[in-house]
Amino acid sequence: MFVGVSDPLGSGFVASIARPGGNTTGFTNFEPSLIGKWLEMLKEIAPGIVRAAVIFNPKTAPGEGSFFMGPFEPIARSLAVEPIAARVNDAAEIESAVAAIGREPGGSLIVMPDAFTTVHRQLIILLAARHVLPAIYPYRYQAVDGGLLSYGVDTVDLLRRAAPYVDRILKGEKPADLPVQAPIKFELIVNMRTARALGFNIPESFLVRADEVIE
Repeated sequence: MFVGVSDPLGSGFVASIARPGGNTTGFTNFEPSLIGKWLEMLKEIAPGIVRAAVIFNPKTAPGEGSFFMGPFEPIARSLAVEPIAARVNDAAEIESAVAAIGREPGGSLIVMPDAFTTVHRQLIILLAARHVLPAIYPYRYQAVDGGLLSYGVDTVDLLRRAAPYVDRILKGEKPADLPVQAPIKFELIVNMRTARALGFNIPESFLVRADEVIE
């Protein structure tokens, strides 16, 4: 059983979401439409955004990046934002990509959830700060590490929901008959230390919706 796979269907883990088939089922941690929410949040705290770069490694990102980029492009254009696919394969390319989006005013950064961006999160956070880019991350620990914002699945809740599935399988139910479950609880983290250091004025209406504000 998996916990925390973004695209189990596209990755070939299951035959369908409702009836997985085979020997595998589990819980997803993201859905494509979430990228629209990330951009909306960035626009709320930085209304002057006109370009948004989504940074990811096509070798490790869900669907080689298409899982999120597919829905992102029309959403961005509907918000009068130029969508940019920042494909990176190593630290040097991360530096070049972030510098490119930071050269002109109105840039912003969305960090796609994948193993590569997780490993290189400190570099991405440092570069976003250096170029004074409003950036949003998918995991709470990235905001704790100094990222401006994070919005993503509550992993503790996801693991808690997975436990009954494990119990049912151990008692004889077949994974093939247990539908893949989507996340139902998300958390918004705002790092006000970073916001103040970079000169971003986070509206009070935004802060009251946060699950945690890091002071």
